[in-house]
Amino acid sequence: MQEQLKVALIQSDLIWENPKLNRICFTEKIHAIKDPVDLIVLPEMFTTGFTMNAKAVAESMLGETVLWMQDMASKKNAAITGSIVISEEGKFYNRLLFVEPSGKITYYNKRHTFTLVGEDTIYKAGDQKVLVDYKGWKICPLICYDLRFPVWSRNAENYHLLLYVANWPIPRISAWSTLLKARAIENMSYCIGVNRIGIDGVNAHYNGSSVAYDVLGNTMSTMPLNKAYTSIVTLEKKHIVRYRNTFKFLDDQDRFTIN
Repeated sequence: MQEQLKVALIQSDLIWENPKLNRICFTEKIHAIKDPVDLIVLPEMFTTGFTMNAKAVAESMLGETVLWMQDMASKKNAAITGSIVISEEGKFYNRLLFVEPSGKITYYNKRHTFTLVGEDTIYKAGDQKVLVDYKGWKICPLICYDLRFPVWSRNAENYHLLLYVANWPIPRISAWSTLLKARAIENMSYCIGVNRIGIDGVNAHYNGSSVAYDVLGNTMSTMPLNKAYTSIVTLEKKHIVRYRNTFKFLDDQDRFTIN
């Protein structure tokens, strides 16, 4: 069990519907990380931007981006995570991939597809909550719109890190920051959100606002707005143990099932 987890948050602009150029961009940003880290977090749909043109950009689980993630994870000796468009058995998924240095892949399909722009008509929603056990850390990875639904993220599994990747636009950015902090507090978990910057192909504007919170909702790291930036945070098990043992709020949470 590893007592610390060093996480690199990469906030970046995305080139619209161009996986090859986005992979080149992130290759440079990942290689620019000089200090050893355990985990590198990229935004939602980091190879395309948040597109509904799934047929034009979808890849398979044996595609170029998956192979690239495995290669980069091996070279940096760090896990890499972010979501991409995946085509599988005739269906499209907004799928988060968690790729370890060994090449092992764990994936999560976004449950809450964003009906406001018709994501639910293009992408099949996932129905499984996924936990990643990595270096003794239990990580719960989720995607963008999932943030608005606290029941789905409820910490019934005693996870240590709640992780959101996103394309969350400026008009609703206050909700992004507020809800990330709330998720950290209510789940007594570290909570990290990595969002993109720039303007996408449908003229949605993003300022980033990527952030990390500790289990009490204190800010550990913030990013400059509207700027490509990489931030490294160090998570500590002793911080989690101290405050969960002191306050024991998770012992009093409601029990429920999700339909």
